[in-house]
Amino acid sequence: MKILVTGATGHVGSEVVKELQKRKADVRLLVRKNGAPTPVGVQAFVGDLLDPVSVEKAMDGVDKLYLLNAVLPDELTQGLIAYGLAKKLKLSHLVYHSIFRAEHFKDVPHFAAKLAIESALREFDVPFTVIRPNYFIQNDATLKDALTKTGIYPMPLGPVGISAVDIRDIAEAAAIALTSDGHLGKTYNLNGPEVVSGPQAASIWSKVLGKEIRYAGDDMDAFEEQMRKRAPSWSAFDIRMMFQGYLERGFIAEDGDLATLTNLLGHVPRRYEDFARETSLNWQERSKAA
Repeated sequence: MKILVTGATGHVGSEVVKELQKRKADVRLLVRKNGAPTPVGVQAFVGDLLDPVSVEKAMDGVDKLYLLNAVLPDELTQGLIAYGLAKKLKLSHLVYHSIFRAEHFKDVPHFAAKLAIESALREFDVPFTVIRPNYFIQNDATLKDALTKTGIYPMPLGPVGISAVDIRDIAEAAAIALTSDGHLGKTYNLNGPEVVSGPQAASIWSKVLGKEIRYAGDDMDAFEEQMRKRAPSWSAFDIRMMFQGYLERGFIAEDGDLATLTNLLGHVPRRYEDFARETSLNWQERSKAA
């Protein structure tokens, strides 16, 4: 059984590859360029999800596909090309990396793209599993300067909060779905075991870092302006709409989600506070080594 992994060099995709290797799966990667870092012994094909010829070559001889495509303006086109080729080549299983509550966020471009790809999966005849992760806990690993230098937690999670999930749990769930039976036609909501609000995240970081961390609040115009300083304008708007949706509609695990994921993984999903402690220690170790 050979499994093709797209997005394999990113934060989530690389963890999926590790979990597949633990399970002795025969893994092939689709990478964007020659020289991309790949694990020892893993086959890599250079291609682009907007180039069907290169993708079809990568899929030749493959049994299963883990489809994770980046948040880009042409995300829908990329996803449908990959799905169309999986259908053409009669792959035995496709695990699609979607997003939690996609149908409630149709005004958010990358949610709408994922929902459309889900609809295609359900319309035609490639056996599939959909995983729907919440906000990635590891997104907050990028906040070192805001937390340690300015004493601010800047992500507008709001007062209600979200059920943020660890990417290692996402990777485990994907690998389990790809390498074991009983997952065809299933949709799994992947949520963390606790709800993290903006003020609560600030409180957790205050405890972990031993200094006062303030929550920046929910000014979405100011948040989008800050995002435009480090991301394209379209992306800043997309992310702004996502967080605005969190505030308006919530992003909290649904009844039964935690029990289902715990059963799937064989352990309780990882906690945000444990991630914060682990990340803080990593920052300290890197500072000492510098």
